[in-house]
Amino acid sequence: MLIVTSISELQREISRVSPSQKIGFVPTMGALHSGHESLIQRAVTETDFVVVSIFVNPLQFGKNEDLDQYPRPLEQDKAICKQLGVKLLFTPSVTEIYPSEEETTIVNPPTAMTSVLCGKYRQGHFQGVATIVTKLFNLVRPNVAYFGQKDAQQVAIIKKMTKDLNIPVKVQSCPIIREKSGLALSSRNQYLSSEEKEKATLLYRSLSKAQRAFQEGERDCQKLLQIIKEEFRSPQTPLNKGGLNLNDSLNKKGLNDVNIQLQYVEIVEPETLQPLTEISDSALIAIAAYIGNTRLIDNVILTVTKPIIALDGPAGAGKSTVSRRLARELGYIYLDTGAMYRAITWLVMENNINVEDEESIASLVANVQLELLPSDNLQIPVTVKINGQDITKEIRTPRVTNQVSKVAAQSAVREKMVALQQEYGAKGGIVAEGRDIGTNVFPRAQLKIFLTATPQARAKRRLIDLQNQGESNIDLDTLIKEIEERDYLDSTRAIAPLKKAEDAIELITDNLTIDQVIEKIKSYLILV
Repeated sequence: MLIVTSISELQREISRVSPSQKIGFVPTMGALHSGHESLIQRAVTETDFVVVSIFVNPLQFGKNEDLDQYPRPLEQDKAICKQLGVKLLFTPSVTEIYPSEEETTIVNPPTAMTSVLCGKYRQGHFQGVATIVTKLFNLVRPNVAYFGQKDAQQVAIIKKMTKDLNIPVKVQSCPIIREKSGLALSSRNQYLSSEEKEKATLLYRSLSKAQRAFQEGERDCQKLLQIIKEEFRSPQTPLNKGGLNLNDSLNKKGLNDVNIQLQYVEIVEPETLQPLTEISDSALIAIAAYIGNTRLIDNVILTVTKPIIALDGPAGAGKSTVSRRLARELGYIYLDTGAMYRAITWLVMENNINVEDEESIASLVANVQLELLPSDNLQIPVTVKINGQDITKEIRTPRVTNQVSKVAAQSAVREKMVALQQEYGAKGGIVAEGRDIGTNVFPRAQLKIFLTATPQARAKRRLIDLQNQGESNIDLDTLIKEIEERDYLDSTRAIAPLKKAEDAIELITDNLTIDQVIEKIKSYLILV
């Protein structure tokens, strides 16, 4: 890892990066914790050359804020970056970034976005954020920049800024990383005493209670806010006389004498940050509170329509197993695309049509009615009906298996199946997996996962499966070679080749259990 402290050094090293390499950038103020690490890890996974900056930006601190006390464990941060695979670490001084004694140019985002939520209480904060981020974007010239969703207002403002100023960078928001207690990780958490840290879980606990009410059907913002306010009014956290006012800062004592001050809690549209009275699509519940002398923020995103989760990836990466389990745990429909093609193949054979007679097959599928219904059996994750007939068992026979690839390769069949899959997607609440689910079938899926593993790992899994089935004469090297050949064919085929969608999250499963993979996907789901 190269460490540079000057702009000239940074520019020189960035100029050496090949144009064919994708630059990932994680701007930070240091005091790195697991939340920062998750951003860096994602950047390392998704891009070729990762740059991290550590700079405590004075422009975003107010007069009475903690600029001087802000933690600066630089050596520890350097070690973390090196361990995670960062290529370039930029650690400039304040005079390097703002060398002139004269007043610097300030980037001023829309007032409608900077005057709400935290902006009401931190005058000039988001102007300072926008200024340093714009400067760093111009210096690093990243393809993708990674930010934590905990700072939801910051993310929305930066997305708006890059769009309005035509800055060619994709702003990628990443899930909030939490402690087991639910407390969102923050560099400022280290200010908290053990008792304060315990009581700080009130933020997420109150948000979660409102989130559950939303999931049960509540759409009125005032009622959802009232749920949060009641949590702060609970017997163990008595209020001062006068009660809780949504827009005022309130002091209260309780929780074993830990002072808790709710600064605000609001429900806004996630992109524009404008207040909502009723949730018809999606919403952001944002909260800020002082625990002792430490100011903490947190948020959750609410979405009315359940999202589409699209899992792409090579053969043997565990897509089917993960998709089935994930759909069952979330209460979603598992969109078994393989079963859909099997159903059409069964219908072709049932009508005594030659599997290579494309014209007759095209006519047959034109008006076919195909249904996928939830199943409680993980081995048979969906019930399949075609033209009203349940053929769930029939499509799994060797007779169908031996012919399905010939039928599935036909353009008329594929067009019909993609259209049906997209009809299911329009309803939301599905988990779909396949070779091109995220790139072609559901390019606008709210969550895309590219599930992959090394050929060696996939071959070992296949070997275990075959041994469990009674096969003994199996060579691991042969399996590895077969998987590598399959990957090449899948990625170079003319129709629907295997490739990772630009906005997909790559998840390498080599050293992960099925449960760990599912939990990671669930954590990403919080953002959509």
